[in-house]
Amino acid sequence: MMKEYIEEAEKALLHTYNRYQIVLERGEGVYLYDLEGKKYLDFAAGIAVFALGYGNKAYNDALKAQIDKLIHTSNYYYNVPAVEAAKKLKKVSGMDRVFFTNSGAEAMEGAIKAARKHAWLKDGSTNHEIIALNHSFHGRTMGALSVTGNPHYREAFEPGIGNIRFADMNDFDSIKSQVNDRTCAILLETVQGEGGIYPAEEDFLKKVRALCDEKDILLILDEVQCGMGRTGYMFAWQKYGVKPDIMATAKALGCGVPVGAFLMNEKTASSSLAAGDHGTTYGGNPLACAAVNKVLDLFEENHIIEHVGRIAPYLEERLDGLKEKYGFVEERRGAGLMQGLVLNKPVAPYIQKALDKGLILINAGTNIIRLVPPLIVTEKNVDEMIGILESCFSEIHD
Repeated sequence: MMKEYIEEAEKALLHTYNRYQIVLERGEGVYLYDLEGKKYLDFAAGIAVFALGYGNKAYNDALKAQIDKLIHTSNYYYNVPAVEAAKKLKKVSGMDRVFFTNSGAEAMEGAIKAARKHAWLKDGSTNHEIIALNHSFHGRTMGALSVTGNPHYREAFEPGIGNIRFADMNDFDSIKSQVNDRTCAILLETVQGEGGIYPAEEDFLKKVRALCDEKDILLILDEVQCGMGRTGYMFAWQKYGVKPDIMATAKALGCGVPVGAFLMNEKTASSSLAAGDHGTTYGGNPLACAAVNKVLDLFEENHIIEHVGRIAPYLEERLDGLKEKYGFVEERRGAGLMQGLVLNKPVAPYIQKALDKGLILINAGTNIIRLVPPLIVTEKNVDEMIGILESCFSEIHD
């Protein structure tokens, strides 16, 4: 049965993904099941999306109830779930204004537009520049792609939006050397995801914040993957108290329903995007915002942040054990339940072998195994994952 669906997909869908050869049908907790009933321990969570695990009854019931009320109206009108979701998101982030989008890439597009409009209002010029970071990933749309610090992703789609400079993560001098009188924003992931699981260092982030304050430059933090509790804080920057002027979030914000947001402080919001500058038909619709509402409620009710704080050290300890045992594991790095195992060789064979054994993993680049499980993962789940991964390491030889 799976083979038939895969063959049909290859005929019907645009081939922009090299998919693994399984068809997933349902999920329960931290496990997924394919069409043939095979069970998989999921340490990818839909790329850090399904924070609450699969089949959460309270979450599912909230969506079902909203479907029976109202799914969409457009932004010509107010709706209750959007207002409630914005209020809750402001509370957990400490930001002042919210714009709901359909994805993380769209959140980044809005953040970029807000920064450029903010600069334009100051001097009427359209030649302002944004500093982004090498090895970053912000999305596939043209604006988000233009600030993505991997030339391979950009080369076929250049020239992009232009006026983008690139510096290096955790190298403040490289940032400072790129700043000039046209710099309107510095943009970075608080923890780089696709680029290799690199957390920003506290000293680096604080220096960048101070530089932005000194030069009247906006600080934009991309928390699309590292936000929503994944690092043990609702947003990764909160560990250091380095508050951005603009922040993007998505992925676990809706736990599977396509929704993202960019948020601003009041100072930036009052002097950037105004009526007519930005919009989206679906963004902030009642169904998506009902998901955001319930996710934020369940994070609080189930003490998700505290749970991540307890389980993450255990995951780190078990991964460090693999590093000590296997010489080809060069490093373990990350924050909270966003971890990477750096190998001195390609990880694709290990990820495929793990899938065969019922463990879902993803990569971050060619030589890094990325582990971003649902945030409800337990020590028992970690032990199961380690057991499977270790058997893969033992069985595959050069």
